[in-house]
Amino acid sequence: MMKKLLAIILTLVAVGFGGLAHADDAAAPAAAPAVSAPAAAPAAAAAAAQPITDKIDKGDTAWMIVATAFVILMSIPGLGLFYGGLVRSKNMLSVLMQVFVIFALISVLWAVYGYSVAFTAGNPFFGGLSKLFLSGVTPDSMAGTFSKGVAIPELIYVAFQGAFAAITVALIVGSFAERIKFSALLLFSVLWFTFSYLPIAHMVWYWAGPDGYISAAASDKLNATAGWLFNRGALDFAGGTVVHIDAAMAGIVGAFLIGKRVGYGKDSMAPHSLTMTMMGASLLWFGWFGFNAGSALEANGTAALAFVNTWLATAAAALSWMFVEWLMKGKPSMLGAVSGAVAGLVAITPACGFVGVGGALVIGLLVGVVCLWGVNGLKRMLGADDSLDVFGVHGVGGILGSLLTGVFAAPSLGGSGIYDYVANKVADGYSIIDQVIIQATGVGVTIVWSGIVAFICYKLVDMLIGLRVAEEEEREGLDIASHGESAYHYN
Repeated sequence: MMKKLLAIILTLVAVGFGGLAHADDAAAPAAAPAVSAPAAAPAAAAAAAQPITDKIDKGDTAWMIVATAFVILMSIPGLGLFYGGLVRSKNMLSVLMQVFVIFALISVLWAVYGYSVAFTAGNPFFGGLSKLFLSGVTPDSMAGTFSKGVAIPELIYVAFQGAFAAITVALIVGSFAERIKFSALLLFSVLWFTFSYLPIAHMVWYWAGPDGYISAAASDKLNATAGWLFNRGALDFAGGTVVHIDAAMAGIVGAFLIGKRVGYGKDSMAPHSLTMTMMGASLLWFGWFGFNAGSALEANGTAALAFVNTWLATAAAALSWMFVEWLMKGKPSMLGAVSGAVAGLVAITPACGFVGVGGALVIGLLVGVVCLWGVNGLKRMLGADDSLDVFGVHGVGGILGSLLTGVFAAPSLGGSGIYDYVANKVADGYSIIDQVIIQATGVGVTIVWSGIVAFICYKLVDMLIGLRVAEEEEREGLDIASHGESAYHYN
């Protein structure tokens, strides 16, 4: 089975690369994501500027090393413990194994080809292949930030973005936990990462960096090399579309195609350890400061804003979910509080560097209530067994946060607006309606792209090796059936 799986993976990845071969492989400056393109640049050409020499600041570098480690902590152990506590005890080890191995698998693929496809120049949807195996990326290589003349070592930018990619794929497993074949999960992860995560990351986050924006003509030329959604002005500071909506769509499609767990709706499927879930959620919250504040790529005021917004929106969402659930059910629950916190983290992700503190609090309060509906009312409407409510939290929260980013990024509401790199100031004339339409476009493209790619990938995997374990293995539990070991030993 392992030889067959490896042969399939290598064959399909090779086919995928063949489809990318037309991309422009010329090396481009490493791109800093998550800021709107300066589409509002003034028509008049700016005065001729002196050539910009990038410099690396040790403080920025140190912060990015720490932030990257924080993001890794979110996955292992944070996400593993959060998900593991939510499943039945007979499947605890299987979830830990899935999260751990996916993180390792995607990390390797990121260095082999993922970084190159996502963050080099190519076309509006895919980058090129000029940095396969991190070719040309050395300790002296620099990656641009959001400030002209300021850079960080490209190697730490590679690691930071690679950790994002790894946790995104790991998020998906919560939708079909307790019933998928381990080999099928690995093959699906390779395919979906290649054909969904990488192009969406390129579309939303790739640009040539700020240094070349010295005139309207130069701006137009550079915008033409940017990702398709970036070029249209989509705002996604740290991954509302790229991470959360992207993963949620793959998860819900998988929940439908793989089917419901044996005994779903009849047997008790309560979380086996809310202690583990609370610990995992706390590690997620801790690590998310690196996830969001690290996306500023510098140790500056924007990073501080993203940090504070991540702190407060999460707290507000935990409280709003808990209090509404308390009113509805008569008792506040630990599961509700931690679920609200994760929903807050999800919703503030695209907005954290663009909105003021007031906007972050409103986003947090709203998403706690909306995601409570997402894992109850919406889940019943959809009828899928989304085991750990990936779509109800990450999908619904990511959509709400992405749309509200367009509202609260407005300078009139305390937001940062859109920075004009030609004029070197915040652009005039911010339109909430126009920006929300742009945000909705990004949300829609992500939903459609990820959903279609996920459907095709699941079908391919099902035809080649099958998606689901046998019923007797599912009843026994995946810990023993798939891995021959158990999370717990009772004497």
